[in-house]
Amino acid sequence: MAISFTEENYLKVIHRLSEATSEDISTNAVAELMQTKAASVTDMLRKLADKGWVNYQKYQGVRLSAEGEKIALSIVRKHRLWEVFLVDKMGFNWDEVHEIAEQLEHIESDQLINKLDEYLGFPKTDPHGDPIPNKEGILPELAYSHLSDIKATKTCKLMGVAQDSAVFLQLLTKLNLSLGAKLDIQEINEFDRSIFVSINDASPIFISHEVAKNILVKILA
Repeated sequence: MAISFTEENYLKVIHRLSEATSEDISTNAVAELMQTKAASVTDMLRKLADKGWVNYQKYQGVRLSAEGEKIALSIVRKHRLWEVFLVDKMGFNWDEVHEIAEQLEHIESDQLINKLDEYLGFPKTDPHGDPIPNKEGILPELAYSHLSDIKATKTCKLMGVAQDSAVFLQLLTKLNLSLGAKLDIQEINEFDRSIFVSINDASPIFISHEVAKNILVKILA
């Protein structure tokens, strides 16, 4: 069954929202991420339901069907593999690749994507630390913690980010924070929960709680 770019984008957004909850996704939540009116979302959800890609009832929200989940994971896989390619092979910064990958993710050829995966060495995560589904649509399990939840005196490794907006990634770059960075937590400020942290053994700096809660880490010691 043919699928349009817009339909793919809706399925991807519903999948993204579903990752954070087991509840049905509201029309308003989809509208906010799609940056469109709720009435337009309702019309699209009806079309997706007619094609069997979502389970939708008015006023009760929407969930992906098994087939819709399969399509969404395929789009996510393509997007994240293209991001790896753009950073590792083309030299883009991690804050520059999202919009380009948004265009490339609509390429239909499974053969191309599987070859791309092989060429890149079957990466498990994208440049932002997000897991990449394999060709069967299975996501690798990643047990990461938020930096804001780590106690003082702990050492950890930066493994990903909870949000990948360009402005946030540019801020991390200015702070010398990138995937693989070693973080030694020296102190946690009780007043505002900001963190005094040494990055790659450099002189410690303060990181705000807002930044820390969007950084994903693995404890080393």
